[in-house]
Amino acid sequence: MSNPEPRAPASGQIRFPFEAPPAPGTATEVAPGVLWMRLPLPMALDHVNVYALDDGAGWTVVDTGFDTGKTRELWQALLKGPLAGRPVTRVLATHHHPDHIGLAGWFQSEHGAELWTSRTAWLFARMLALDVQERATPESLAFWRDAGMDAALLEERAAERPFNFADVVAPMPLGFHRLREGGHVRIGGRQWVVRTGNGHAPEHLTLWSLDDNLVIGGDQLLPGISANLGVYATEPQADPVGEWLESCAALGAFARDDHLVLPGHKLPFTGLPVRLRQMTENHQGALARLEAHLSEPRRATECFPPLFKREIGPDVYGLALVETVGHLNHLLASERVSRWRGADGAWLWQRR
Repeated sequence: MSNPEPRAPASGQIRFPFEAPPAPGTATEVAPGVLWMRLPLPMALDHVNVYALDDGAGWTVVDTGFDTGKTRELWQALLKGPLAGRPVTRVLATHHHPDHIGLAGWFQSEHGAELWTSRTAWLFARMLALDVQERATPESLAFWRDAGMDAALLEERAAERPFNFADVVAPMPLGFHRLREGGHVRIGGRQWVVRTGNGHAPEHLTLWSLDDNLVIGGDQLLPGISANLGVYATEPQADPVGEWLESCAALGAFARDDHLVLPGHKLPFTGLPVRLRQMTENHQGALARLEAHLSEPRRATECFPPLFKREIGPDVYGLALVETVGHLNHLLASERVSRWRGADGAWLWQRR
């Protein structure tokens, strides 16, 4: 276990007190009794950060990674090594996405841990874990058709088995402990206040220590990259961008330069007020570029260039599509664009 000396934060700047992540199977102590660990993901964003907080008789683990054989092996090494063989008594899931809640059920069933999370996160995770599909649903196909997905790609997706939440999430037993906005919880010898955000995931938990400068940020508070703000067939009229902007403003009221944010990906950082402003400005700029791009009618799939400013390959096509619809929906909710059905049935969008 390494314990680098954090650098003093500079006001108005984003700083990274720890220059490198912990190696697989090891942990970095980022504050007394708080361990940072990293687990691999089989995707473009190839890792997720997880944390363990010392509760004396055992540990509270924050987020878990996917349920894969490799991840379980790494957890076994972490349990025997940095966690010193002491039990995990509680798993705190910041939100319902599989890289954060994937092994919560395993910790519950195999290790006797309690799951603490928001009600919305638990309901979404348990529902999705039970909803296994061998082919894309009619609603998903209609959603992709509405977005203007290429007919050949749509036919390909209709014929293949889609990603299922249960592919990388362990079965979740019944029961959890609810955390809610404004609530207080004691973890790792500290008192924390719960503040929730939205946009990336509904009722996403962040925890703010009242005893020192730590903030558990999950994917709501990330450095250097933007959390995906996607719309899906489950709620095709959703406005995640609007919810995200509202959350950035709300959390900004509590943010301090010296807060050490423990994010779900990338490196822990300070300078949270600046980062929240950057995240807000990033999406405001993307919305302005998209609105200008809609000087003529376009399908959602024709709106990647102004939003992402790079070539979108097949590995990130799905994420790009749902985020594009998210930005279009926000422009529609803000009455900055209109939409209507084209001849092929897809939505056409144009600025007002």
